[in-house]
Amino acid sequence: MLQLQMPCWISVWLALWTAAATQVVAQAPPRLPTEIEVVRDIEFGQGGGRALKLHLVRPKELPTEPMPAIVYIHGGGWTGGNRDGGLGHASQWARRGILGASIEYRLSGEAKFPAQIEDCKCAIRFLRAKAKEYHLDPDRIAVCGHSAGGHLSALVGTSAHLPELEGKGGWPEFSSKVRAVCAISGPADFPTWGNEAHPAVRGLLGGLVTEKPELAALASPVTHVQKSTPPFLIIHGDKDDIVPVSQGRAMHAALEKVGADSTLLVVEGGNHHPYSPETGKAMNEFFEKHLRSKAEKK
Repeated sequence: MLQLQMPCWISVWLALWTAAATQVVAQAPPRLPTEIEVVRDIEFGQGGGRALKLHLVRPKELPTEPMPAIVYIHGGGWTGGNRDGGLGHASQWARRGILGASIEYRLSGEAKFPAQIEDCKCAIRFLRAKAKEYHLDPDRIAVCGHSAGGHLSALVGTSAHLPELEGKGGWPEFSSKVRAVCAISGPADFPTWGNEAHPAVRGLLGGLVTEKPELAALASPVTHVQKSTPPFLIIHGDKDDIVPVSQGRAMHAALEKVGADSTLLVVEGGNHHPYSPETGKAMNEFFEKHLRSKAEKK
């Protein structure tokens, strides 16, 4: 029987598309705990001439002191997903007294890079601008994301010193700097990803990595690390067949090289969605360490 061999780039594209489609299904709004509330569809800025929105998830009974906050950035290969994708994570954070914000950003079918990072940074500036209104501490904002969201989270964490990535979405008088970063299964160095014809990367950059070397470097978090880069928790499965674990290792190595605070958790046998009780515990401990005030830790 004749067996047809599928070209490598097609098989990779199918794997990525399947992962993105699975994530969209998983992004159906979860049943949320009764002790928290969701404030939906808050406009945080403008991107490409349209409104950008986020969901806020917070305890119904607010604590006395302003809360730390975590911004969740959804995945989906920069081609899919939406702000509903972070409600599960944000609800767990809200139960621990941390405000969660699940944001949208322009997908690559609508706009090419750097639109995506501009929108993410705009959301952080918005939250800092509205800190008093939302009862949050502007000095304790972290970011977390998976896959494409892991990439954008890492780029948020490494690019506070790059005005060319801030965009013009709003709130320019406020900083997009964050206190801590959790990047899960995210690309970190596009030139070394391995398959330069990767459809999702080509869609993000508007061309091959070799055709857009400067843009690919600008989009790579490893390019921008400094000693002052905030603490990172990098989570990656060693069996990830979409974004190889070498990307997580590269991000960790770049941070360590400049003396920045970085923790790498490689999940043995973990795929592109390396979630487990171990990763949940690591995330909770990481955010408790870097977001809680000294008074709250007593």
